[in-house]
Amino acid sequence: MMKIKIVAVLLILGVVANAQKITCSPEDKSLFETKISDLEQAKASNLGDTIALVGQSFLGTPYVEKTLEVGDTETLVVNFGGLDCTTFVENVMAFSMMLQNQQKDFENFTENLETVRYRNGDLNGYPSRLHYFTEWIRNNEKKGLVKNITAELGGVGLEKPINFMGTHRNLYPFLASDENFEAMLKVEKEIAKEKLCYLPQDQIESKEHLIKSGDILALATSIKGLDVTHTGIAIHQPDGRLHLLHASSKNGEVEISELPLADYLKNIKSNIGIIVARPTLLSF
Repeated sequence: MMKIKIVAVLLILGVVANAQKITCSPEDKSLFETKISDLEQAKASNLGDTIALVGQSFLGTPYVEKTLEVGDTETLVVNFGGLDCTTFVENVMAFSMMLQNQQKDFENFTENLETVRYRNGDLNGYPSRLHYFTEWIRNNEKKGLVKNITAELGGVGLEKPINFMGTHRNLYPFLASDENFEAMLKVEKEIAKEKLCYLPQDQIESKEHLIKSGDILALATSIKGLDVTHTGIAIHQPDGRLHLLHASSKNGEVEISELPLADYLKNIKSNIGIIVARPTLLSF
């Protein structure tokens, strides 16, 4: 009898610990139920088109920055009411993984989201989040979730220090903690060992037929210390051109770019090209 009581207490503690790890409002939980019900009817014949369909289900969702900077400690933030460019891609990936594996439960979604968002799929404090998108791609490639195809498209190498967070500590509230700051410096040191590969802006139009709907696009930048400034999902449109499905800070919502991707990028002064990651979801 005592053994049963101990097991029950441990189970309760586990639920509480898990609840403390996730930040999610009742409204977002309700939105999840509606969305997964709608998406179950949306699976396409291939993974790329499925991802594009999931992405389009977020059209019109408001753009909100810094949605993950909540509270004093890092938690798994679930927010469907407001997305930035990275959380948009992460939510699309998490829902696509559910469709791929015929999952329906909120717990499946949060497990998928944690897998995508954190280094090696393990939420272990603020520095465990994949803050730099080039590391996000590399780590999710190790998990079998994406494949970086930039080099195959004719991408070129670029050696560049990626240390924006370390050199702009005041912009990141969680870096007020010396422990977090020192840990991020170590992360940046590891990232520095990797060469950045990007497809130059002037080559995108001639290669866009090789990029599929559902591919993840990261916009490489010339800004000192940064790898990318924006991310989204590739989507071919009826005009025969490749466009960007993304959470737009300029227009304030998830949208499909009015201009084709190659033309859209010409209006971004710091843009030097793109990095392309093709979702595979092989480990799920």
